[in-house]
Amino acid sequence: MIGTTVSHYRIVEKLGGGGMGVVYKAEDTKLRRFVALKFLPEEMSKDHQALQRFQREAQTASALNHPNICTIYDIDEEEGRPFIAMELMEGQTLKHRLDAGTRGGRPAEGGRRSPLQLDELLDLAIQISDALDAAHSKGIVHRDIKPANIFITARGTPKILDFGLAKLTQPLEASPGGSSAGADMAATAGPTMGAAAHLTSRGVAMGTIAYMSPEQARAEELDARTDLFSLGVVIYEMATGRMPFHGNTSAAVFGAILHESPDPALRLNPEMPAKLEEILNKLLEKDRELRYQVASELRADLKRLKRDTPSGRSAAVAAVTPTPAMMPQHQARGAMAAQSDSSDSQVVAALAKRYKKSLLASAGAAVIVIAALAYVFRRTLPPPALSGYTQLTNDAVPKVLYGTDGVRLYLDENNIGAAQMSVNGGNVAPVSVNLQNQTFGGTLNVSPDGSKLLAKEIKGLSGASGPLWAIPTLGGSPIRLADIEGNGGAWSPDGQRLVYTGGESLYMANADGSASRKLADLPGSIAGGPHLHSSPAWSPSGQEIALTLSDPKTQINHLWEVATDGKDLREMFPGWHEQSGECCGSWTPDGNYFVFESQGQIWAVRQAGSLFQKVSRDPVQLTAGTTSNRYPVPSKDGKTLFAVAGFSRGELERYNAKSDAFESYLGGISAQDVSFSKDGQWIAYVSFPDGTLWRSKPDGSGKLQLSSPPLYAMLPGWSPDGKEIAFYSFAQGKPSRIYEVPAAGGSPQQLMPGQSGYQADPDWSPDGNSLAFGGQGGGLSTAIHILDIGAHQITTLPESDGLFSPRWSPDGKYLVALHFDSSGLTLFDFKTQKWSMLAKGLAGYPWWSHDGRFLYYQRLGDSPAMVRMAIPGGKVEQIASLKTFQQTGVFGFWLGLTPDDSPLVLKDAGTQEIVSMSWTAP
Repeated sequence: MIGTTVSHYRIVEKLGGGGMGVVYKAEDTKLRRFVALKFLPEEMSKDHQALQRFQREAQTASALNHPNICTIYDIDEEEGRPFIAMELMEGQTLKHRLDAGTRGGRPAEGGRRSPLQLDELLDLAIQISDALDAAHSKGIVHRDIKPANIFITARGTPKILDFGLAKLTQPLEASPGGSSAGADMAATAGPTMGAAAHLTSRGVAMGTIAYMSPEQARAEELDARTDLFSLGVVIYEMATGRMPFHGNTSAAVFGAILHESPDPALRLNPEMPAKLEEILNKLLEKDRELRYQVASELRADLKRLKRDTPSGRSAAVAAVTPTPAMMPQHQARGAMAAQSDSSDSQVVAALAKRYKKSLLASAGAAVIVIAALAYVFRRTLPPPALSGYTQLTNDAVPKVLYGTDGVRLYLDENNIGAAQMSVNGGNVAPVSVNLQNQTFGGTLNVSPDGSKLLAKEIKGLSGASGPLWAIPTLGGSPIRLADIEGNGGAWSPDGQRLVYTGGESLYMANADGSASRKLADLPGSIAGGPHLHSSPAWSPSGQEIALTLSDPKTQINHLWEVATDGKDLREMFPGWHEQSGECCGSWTPDGNYFVFESQGQIWAVRQAGSLFQKVSRDPVQLTAGTTSNRYPVPSKDGKTLFAVAGFSRGELERYNAKSDAFESYLGGISAQDVSFSKDGQWIAYVSFPDGTLWRSKPDGSGKLQLSSPPLYAMLPGWSPDGKEIAFYSFAQGKPSRIYEVPAAGGSPQQLMPGQSGYQADPDWSPDGNSLAFGGQGGGLSTAIHILDIGAHQITTLPESDGLFSPRWSPDGKYLVALHFDSSGLTLFDFKTQKWSMLAKGLAGYPWWSHDGRFLYYQRLGDSPAMVRMAIPGGKVEQIASLKTFQQTGVFGFWLGLTPDDSPLVLKDAGTQEIVSMSWTAP
């Protein structure tokens, strides 16, 4: 939609999107101002309830004119897609502000984030309570107050967002035309207005669990006091850095809200005023009759506290902070640490003792003590920052950025492979390679002088090692690096050495691959080798090496560091972002900072010390927002940081054999893993990239959500009777598991909760009595298992080690599976109990035709294509080339079949561009 005009709004750029809307920056051509346009996603435009909430958001928020509520300018629709025109704001949500911490830093011990400074907390809370007072006075209850719905502008002004779940407790004031906004909404909604009762009825808990009031959790009738409880949760989080009510499951959180008292806020943050804890206790009263009754009363108490803070805070802390002798040992340690920096105190004490006798007589001693005090109380070094965001490419193609020689950037681009471009932007050009029957995977590294790229020869997928080659950047034949094999590597800053990973170890060799030796054994491996998200990175001094390893238990990536002599192998950020991990790091040229990726954004941590200023060792978040920023690469001069910025989205397309063309399917929804019921009347699919499982009819009616986060649904399949859907899911930090959910709706349940190891790729037998799946095999390998659903017994197919992704033939006589590295397809004959090779070469997503005569799959590698193989016979026929078709999906591609055996693919409709940002670091 970029560059198009909708009504009188010219769309400039996409800002982001979520489950309930896609937001664009646009220019109002009438009033010559920039606005934000929020569109309801196409797949939800026919969902009456989603449409109702979307319209309610516009109508409700437009009735409020307040500086701390996002202003709504207009509501309209374009080609059946409704949109809202609203105030364009620059800044970040309170959620991002809290995640970043007051110092942009690492969570404290126990996973708690840093609390906000008191002045900032009070300013935000006062303005938010004032906005709620304005809404409540209009009879509007928000019902979903949480940090993600509070936006903080660049000037620090909070604004409440998203009135999609708001409830009207009284009619809105009449508009100038004589009708009320509520009446306008009813007229606009038309027949969908009948759903309003469901949106606000008793017995339905609406909102976000962790921020719900007790009455909201019980699905009781709500009034304005529920918003005050939710705001109390938000203020508690701002004051302490943690949630007042928490648990490992939704039920546990509900139980805490209903029955448990939060930890005293003053114990978690001894520096806060005692009066603030009193306010929080009143906000978080479970009995709403004892809670603040109106927002204006809360606002008055907060203003009074702000006025009295300088004197009240110090007195309160002195009065209520327990001494170490009164505390348990671990609390005493925390209190003493909060009151003083022990190492600095020791420096002062030691110097004072040393010069005690001569202090009165020696001016020199006084100077030394003054200098020591100046050192101890020196200011903290300000954090680094990024500015001057510039987009360098405009092709929207997925990319991986690897390095720079100061003049060129080196990358991998989906349509090209190894590529290069100017650091100032422009066209992306392929690195010409004279192939010698080799197929190269992704680029691993660029040499310091930019003369050659390090690349791996493909021998399979899933991070398998392969021969390492040097590819001249100016064109020419690749050069084999001795006989070494690896899956990641990098040349040293002086170009004399090469470090690479292979199997479960880190190796060092000469730059040409000769004289290889093991440097260190690496922790964390899956399927026989470390799972490396990025190649190793050298420090500018050549003394340290950083690399990304996967925790074998959680499959979460973490950065590790080792000295170049192989000693002191350690995790770089132990205990930090354990549930999301980090990867893909490199040092700035001066060695002062290490930049890396975590949670889809770029972070930096100070590595070097400073004589004149204190140095924080906490990571600082450099980028934020709905756009992801990945693969950071510092420039050679240290003034710029390059990265890949973008967002993910797909469009479902069907290959039409008659026209030999791809065409939109199911409205071009962003979904993969599409599966049809046996009668073809229903479909199950997984929305991309959020991983939610849905069920509907092919025309979009009867839509029902079947899964929710933290589950990420994969490969759903219908039982032959159409009553159940099996799928597998991976939740962050846990092995994948297989679930079953009723097609009519309900809670997904694990099918094999007692089986150890991971479970994936479920496939029903034609009679519906069994389920084939890939799971743990011998050692770290995979194997094919069969679950007898009635007897609930699991057997393993013979000689299936190293295989995964089983698919049953329609007649039940055969089962096809992929090799673990996707290097071939193998067929199992249930009658003979033997396996036979079907096809060699990289392959993915096998599907049986509905008559069982063909096996469809995607051929991978340099000539990707949709192909089918005759069964029996083995004759392979190419259906369509995918060489120029840009695919996407969880694994970068996906292939499915319609009931008439037409192939389905997910076209990449997202964007990934290389950007440059000015780097400022004190």
